[in-house]
Formats: sequence, structure tokens, C-alpha cells
Amino acid sequence: KDFILPESAMHVHGGLAIVPNVMKAVEVARLRGVLIIWVVREHDPLGRDVELFRRHLYSDGKPKPVSRGGVGTELVDGLVIKKEDYKLVKTRSSAFFATNLHLFLQGAGVNRVVVTGVQTPNCIRQTVFDAVELDYESVSVIVDATAAATPEIHA
Repeated sequence: KDFILPESAMHVHGGLAIVPNVMKAVEVARLRGVLIIWVVREHDPLGRDVELFRRHLYSDGKPKPVSRGGVGTELVDGLVIKKEDYKLVKTRSSAFFATNLHLFLQGAGVNRVVVTGVQTPNCIRQTVFDAVELDYESVSVIVDATAAATPEIHA
């Protein structure tokens, strides 16, 4: 929620608009029996695992965005993690960086990756680059199910 809802310090302006398209992509994937992996950014409430350039957001007296156990780490209304899905918690832009995602995908026999979500120049791009470098056969981005702070950045 912290990257989608307007009142958050981490708000991505185009985020809320893509939620229906993410919902549709997930629905189609489920109908086709595709494994759904929900990647959620979640940090230590004291900011000890946050990038240096974001640590000021965790200083005393400020709301702590995407803090473990907080509402901001929850998915927005309409996006639902089902029992057959997998939830991956990350602390950096790429879903592959310092996580078990690659091993999990290998174990599940996955060789194609489709990416949705926010923030195009950061999380989306880094995850896509890492998937390419890890030799996934196909790496795709659903353009109308991804967003950035501005349309120019997203393009």
C-alpha cells in the first residue's frame, strides 16, 4: 500500500491506476495455471536494512514506510495472495537481490518471468535486468500493469 496509496511517503503517482490491470493479469495467469509470486517490499522498522538514500524516512518522529508488520506492506484492495501463490519479501529494488527467488523459480521449473507493479525505473527495471542476467528464457513486462512516478519516466 505504501507505494500505491497517495498519502504515503513512498507513493508512486501512476500506481493506483494500474491495479485493475494487475488484477486482470493475475486472473489470466491463474486461469492458465501460472505460478503467481507476490513481491512485497518490507523493512526493519528501525530502517537498518534500508538503502542509505532512504534512511532519512526512518528517522525519529516520521512514519516508517513499508515497515515489517505495518499496513504499508499489505497489498492494496483487489490484490489477493491465494494459498497456491508465493509471497516473497525483499528489501532492495530487485526481487532477485538477496532473496531466494532464483532458487525458488528453478525449483518450480520456471524459465519465463512476467513482471508487473511499481516503480518502473527502479524495482521493475532491476528485477528484469537480473532475470535476463540469470538466463531466464523469456522476460516480459506488462506495460499497462507497471507504473512510475510520471508517464515520461515510465516510457
